[in-house]
Amino acid sequence: MTESREHLQTLTEIRGLMERSTKFLSLSGLSGVSAGLIAMGGALVAYVRLRKGWFTVFDSGHYELMTPMSRRQLMEFLFIDASVVLALALLAAWYFTSRKARRQGLSFWTSASRRMLWALAVPLLAAGIFCLGLVYHQLLWLVCPAMLTFYGLTLLNASRYTYRDLEYLGLCEMALGLLSLFLTGYSLLAWTIGFGVLHVVYGTVMWLKYDRPTEGRPAA
Repeated sequence: MTESREHLQTLTEIRGLMERSTKFLSLSGLSGVSAGLIAMGGALVAYVRLRKGWFTVFDSGHYELMTPMSRRQLMEFLFIDASVVLALALLAAWYFTSRKARRQGLSFWTSASRRMLWALAVPLLAAGIFCLGLVYHQLLWLVCPAMLTFYGLTLLNASRYTYRDLEYLGLCEMALGLLSLFLTGYSLLAWTIGFGVLHVVYGTVMWLKYDRPTEGRPAA
């Protein structure tokens, strides 16, 4: 019986080593929570600044009634708001993930993390260019559905190199993006749910499953 347990433990250790060599397992649940809270803060700033409610400001009919100067001011504000949210979210993700890696005694910059970052960077770059094209053609009401859909596809692509939970988040983001494509008047609400609420839920689940301190395991 003791020998069987030793063999089982050895196989478990080998499996863990192989998984760590192919997957980035230092992704922190707190990264998702912080990114979601930051996104919700950015959405609240947009709501207060635009003063048009959650349901009408991005509707195509409402946008067409705006003057060229108002459209330009709207796009400039949204660009600054989104850029600040993205920068803060990336900083928070780097901080919590690198902290978890250090506490696990692992390196943040590994072949697995490089593969995951590459899987994230390529579709996100394409998404950014695509959204800039929509703005260039003054199709602002399609930007949010495009962002959510591309982001969902990006997470699906990157989930091969980390926890599978990221795949479920990607599917939810993609479904929300496709739905908001037909409900463009609800884009700000969809953006808040997709980048805010879903990230908080995902991050909380990740923390409870992988990061929460348990007996014999310190907090990650």
